[in-house]
Amino acid sequence: MDGAGRALNRAARWGFGLLLLSLLAALLALWLAIDSAPSVARRDDVSPADIERAVAVARLHDPRRAAIGQLRRVPLSERDIDLLVYHGARRWLAADTRVRLQPGRLRLQASIGAPAGSWLNIDVTLRQTPQLPVVDSWRIGQLRLPAALALPLLRALAARRGVQADALLAVAWIEGVSLLDGRVVVSYRLGPDTLNRLRGALVAPVDLQRLRAYSDRLAALTSEVSGQEVSLARLLPPLMALAAERSQVGSTAGGDAATENRAALLALTFYANHRPLGLLAPAAYAWPRQRPLHVTLQQRRDFPLHFLISALIAAESGTPLADAVGLWKELADARQGGSGFSFNDLAADLAGTRFGELAVRQPAQLQQRLKALGAAGGKESDWMPDASDLPESLGEAELLARYGGVGGAGYQRLLADIETRVAALPLFR
Repeated sequence: MDGAGRALNRAARWGFGLLLLSLLAALLALWLAIDSAPSVARRDDVSPADIERAVAVARLHDPRRAAIGQLRRVPLSERDIDLLVYHGARRWLAADTRVRLQPGRLRLQASIGAPAGSWLNIDVTLRQTPQLPVVDSWRIGQLRLPAALALPLLRALAARRGVQADALLAVAWIEGVSLLDGRVVVSYRLGPDTLNRLRGALVAPVDLQRLRAYSDRLAALTSEVSGQEVSLARLLPPLMALAAERSQVGSTAGGDAATENRAALLALTFYANHRPLGLLAPAAYAWPRQRPLHVTLQQRRDFPLHFLISALIAAESGTPLADAVGLWKELADARQGGSGFSFNDLAADLAGTRFGELAVRQPAQLQQRLKALGAAGGKESDWMPDASDLPESLGEAELLARYGGVGGAGYQRLLADIETRVAALPLFR
């Protein structure tokens, strides 16, 4: 073999060796990153008190009432931040999270399901700076990674999940974040166009097109109704049929079944609550308008709101939050000045929660079940139990006296009866 041949042979061996080393390094990294169990367990500890706290903070810092250019500060407890991150992680990453605060430090742990029953356990520590916190250290499983890689990788993951991270970061309204012992203080200043820019950044272009499809279908459906009321059974099945059509394999217009189901529920929930989608996406103000109607369920106007809001929350974040919101609403009504605690409203909450849960956990199956029930002459009782015999308008004292309050023996018995009714519905069997 001449010199050129030997040099070529050596180069080939070096190339093969480098390829082999790269493969071994990748396998080692994968072995270090993958765990057999999650480090953060699935949680169900969201309570009505958490919802009440979130509502109070939201009302206090309603951006519509904030003076333009005024520096404002929002104090958030560790619990507030923990649940806020959990909600976002469940919605966009299907992850379970836990947040812990120390002076100048925030530690975030997350567990994301991976193929073959394995888990990606992520552990990130943020360090306070004069402006926004920065990544101080992070690891996936046992694999420690450079802090400089965290933001690019998180942005790439956010983009894959439809989150416009760059667009949100471009809205420079948060001026500082202080990490204290057990609480976070966020300093912000609203500009004249901050709200519109935030709304525009919250909805990706593909999601905007998706919402447009369901908004147009609602405009067509409501134009065919005579009178001022429409049963939810005339709106929900056709929208879910559109979701099934758009999520079929080969469809160029739609996305996966869970994403389409969420969009259908979002459009319908806004409509039933007489709220324009433009509040979420300003471009929607230019879309064809739907005829304003009162949506009913079992001939009541309050049941659709309970059902749809619970369904949407369950589809967006998971059932613990949906259950807590429904119970918080009923407890608030039971207090002085409210309409009272109603077990029939709670039945609508639980049925809606079950619907929203199936919409994302078994999205295609839910679409097919609705289609089959519709072919057989589908009706409200396919997905909403009879609640006419359930107590309603109970004051706080009466709820305590008759049922032992929330969690009492009488309350638990009636709740179990409602859950049995929901489980027996044709759509949920």
